Amino acid sequence: MIRRPLRTITAVVGAAAAVTAFATPAAAATPVLNEAAGPVALAAAHQKFGGSLGSAYADSWLDTTTGELIVGTTDASRAAQIRAAGATPKVVRHSIAELKSIQSTLDNRTAGVPASVAGWYVDVPSNEVVVSVVGGDSAGRAWATSAGVPVRVEQVKSAPRPLWSVIGGQGLYFNGGACSVGFTAYDDDDHYVITAGHCTELGGTVQGVDGTIGRVAKSSFPGNDYGTVKVTHSDVSTPPRVDRYEDGTDVRIEGSDVVGVGGRICRSGITTHWHCGRVEALDQTVNYGNGNIVKGLTQTSACAEPGDSGGSFVSRPESGSGTKLVQAQGMTSGGSGDCTEGGTTFFQPVREVLNRYDLTLVTD
Repeated sequence: MIRRPLRTITAVVGAAAAVTAFATPAAAATPVLNEAAGPVALAAAHQKFGGSLGSAYADSWLDTTTGELIVGTTDASRAAQIRAAGATPKVVRHSIAELKSIQSTLDNRTAGVPASVAGWYVDVPSNEVVVSVVGGDSAGRAWATSAGVPVRVEQVKSAPRPLWSVIGGQGLYFNGGACSVGFTAYDDDDHYVITAGHCTELGGTVQGVDGTIGRVAKSSFPGNDYGTVKVTHSDVSTPPRVDRYEDGTDVRIEGSDVVGVGGRICRSGITTHWHCGRVEALDQTVNYGNGNIVKGLTQTSACAEPGDSGGSFVSRPESGSGTKLVQAQGMTSGGSGDCTEGGTTFFQPVREVLNRYDLTLVTD
């Protein structure tokens, strides 16, 4: 499988939605925290458990078989507290703080990282830090194990690499490179298109399906993988929607609550259109080769291909009639494999670029 960032256009987005607390009055029945509760309630639960469990917290995730919210803890005495709040406890060895410390140790050793090391991340359900090595390369394994911290080395088929394609149809064109629109946002005076940083690093004037959109405003790659295009033409519309192509009518962004590990997500892009999967890991460091290391990406099982870079990742829409409302997650960065045999894809969380550039997602 081949890993890489991906590039193309679908104008879209969303702003913050109301947060539903998972706690219930004492007289009410014990709440049930599972996939059916939805991303807003699960995001609130994740935040509350992190605060209440403190140093014993080992993060939370959805069981992909049962849909239950699992909460990790290093303190067995906290199990009753977790059950009372409607989740399923799992006693583990390492807290999330300890796992992040291990990941940070690897992040600080990037100067000599071999090209065969595809990346590293915290695998929350297994309570381990995982280092991905292409083909089980001995140099890559040696780098992983020489850090002096506990890691699990996994073998992957191929290394990630940046991607973009020169293609026709609906797209975001950077001096010959084609990407996908992620979301649209605004500040006090202007509107912007948010996409992948390895797309905006091409710079210059950016074209859309029906003409010029504007010029690259900000770009961050590597390290991060996000950038913005300032909308300068009055005939450019920026509705808060994501194209599902042949899979159905557009979905509308209503917020940006984060889907946790095990949760369902979908992505849209010019090359492979609409595909769905599950979140496999948060805050992953990915090595795209040639010194292009990106931190803070989310790993998913949704496939993507060249030209999909920058495209929208959203929470999976609910079934039923009416307008489908979703939560904005991030912009397609890269991945491995393809949409014929399947693969792994990474996205840059949208909240980071909004905070960095003081922007607000479009919702009206």
